[in-house]
Amino acid sequence: MLHPRFLAILSSAALASAALSGAASYAAAQVVIPTDRNLLVEQNQLQTLQNQLQRQQYQQLQQLYREQDRQNVPQPRPEVPIVKQSCQSQVIGTTISRVCR
Repeated sequence: MLHPRFLAILSSAALASAALSGAASYAAAQVVIPTDRNLLVEQNQLQTLQNQLQRQQYQQLQQLYREQDRQNVPQPRPEVPIVKQSCQSQVIGTTISRVCR
């Protein structure tokens, strides 16, 4: 039976090697062939423009949401009728008693 600490180290090593192999394949995919440099530059510029556009759209949406929030006026509290107890005073001899329903 394997020790739990050994299993943790083994699984960490496996994850690390998988991550390194993934990073290596990504780096290999980034190798630039001299004839494709212009294409890579254009792709980077396109990605930059897309990022700028997404940020701009996000900011515009946030401004729209803020304006909508400012326009929403809080509703006044509803008026709830207060029910008063109907009390009757009764005089019996020298004592006064109240009967409330």
